[in-house]
Amino acid sequence: MSYPGYPPTGYPPFPGYPPAGQESSFPPPGQYPYPSGFPPMGGGAYPPAPSGGYPGAGGYPAPGGYPAPGGYPGAPQAGGAPSYPGVPPGQGFGAPPGAAGFPGYPQPPSQSYGGSPAQVPMPGGFPGGQMPSQYPGGQVPFPNQPAAMTQGYQGTIRPASNFDALKDAEILRKAMKGFGTDEQAIVDVVANRSNDQRQKIKAAFKTMYGKDLIKDLKSELSGNMEELILALFMPSTYYDAWSLRNAMKGAGTQERVLIEILCTRTNQEIREIVRCYGSEFGRDLEQDIRSDTSGHFERLLVSMCQGNRDENQNVNHQMAQEDAQRLFQAGEGRLGTDESCFNMVLATRSFPQLKATMEAYSRMANRDLVSSVCREFSGNVESGLKAILQCALSRPAFFAERLYASMKGAGTDDSTLVRIVVTRSEIDLVQIKQMFNQLYQKTLGTTIASDTSGDYRKLLLAIVGQ
Repeated sequence: MSYPGYPPTGYPPFPGYPPAGQESSFPPPGQYPYPSGFPPMGGGAYPPAPSGGYPGAGGYPAPGGYPAPGGYPGAPQAGGAPSYPGVPPGQGFGAPPGAAGFPGYPQPPSQSYGGSPAQVPMPGGFPGGQMPSQYPGGQVPFPNQPAAMTQGYQGTIRPASNFDALKDAEILRKAMKGFGTDEQAIVDVVANRSNDQRQKIKAAFKTMYGKDLIKDLKSELSGNMEELILALFMPSTYYDAWSLRNAMKGAGTQERVLIEILCTRTNQEIREIVRCYGSEFGRDLEQDIRSDTSGHFERLLVSMCQGNRDENQNVNHQMAQEDAQRLFQAGEGRLGTDESCFNMVLATRSFPQLKATMEAYSRMANRDLVSSVCREFSGNVESGLKAILQCALSRPAFFAERLYASMKGAGTDDSTLVRIVVTRSEIDLVQIKQMFNQLYQKTLGTTIASDTSGDYRKLLLAIVGQ
């Protein structure tokens, strides 16, 4: 499908894109099942987004919200060396093919760029009680996705062994029956079940009692605890789609939410989000983005929601050098900025390829690419481009910074805290915790405990783990 006026004429040509086999891998129509139990957006059944948007909205990151000067972890400094502590001078990422990874980079040996587990939790409660036949065993792999995309990261929540959806549904029923609510029993069940298992509990609850678990939970809970519980019981794809819709409905737009989701998800995740957004809310995600954003930021987000980034994990060092030269000539090396060139490279190259491009750029320009983006851009498009580059360096570090910013200073951005903890709990929250500790010399759990209270704190800490 083409869009009038986009992309603008004058995009630099680039070889090998889109990758073979990724021209169209949407699931066939009607294949996206979604269990009942979530009210339509217009009903206002979910907690409303905080008025006034998120702290620092309109510019990323919020002033003073991130680590001390010295750059983003892993960002190549002048001369090409990453800024991580303990890295020998002269070592950096972008090792030639066959080399053993990226020396000195604090992460698991098998780096993941997909930000997603190898299996996608699918909601329970399918029509007729059956999983789609094309997904044996109820597990849905990421098609056309390299194994390297799904290895090396670890969530804090794993599927419970000896899982019994009927027993868990009974526990939740007893916790909500009679006078008062046994919140600890709810915490013990919800925090120790995978998203897929929670969907099965929800279906079992309706089968056993003829009642909707979500409605019962909403009637028993309130405030941040309610928002957290509802997020945990949403299928992961639906939660992303719901968050995007919530960020754009009503007056104002929460641009930071759009950036956080669209600039960090895999191709498969984005395509499923786009489909879910249309089927659940009866709206076109791309059209909503065009209506709520403008200019180069709009173009960047439209590029992101295509879900067509190259996901080949092999690095082409010649292309990295050429892209680095192209970006320099589009920014620092000229009067003004060729924004379309930055959009083309950052929206299409794989994250490992972008990482190598950043290394080549720092050697050539004696300045890291993130700094050049800050000099050449401003506002939301700067935030979006920086988010992509930061994820190329370290996705866990990106989310660790977002978590820190949500709790820094007076007040807490609870919606951001809930969204990141829930969405990363089965993907890479272990690595996010490690990076948080490295960046801020305190644990994520300690920071959450000091910024939250009551059952809300208990559930967050149970998910994060200590």
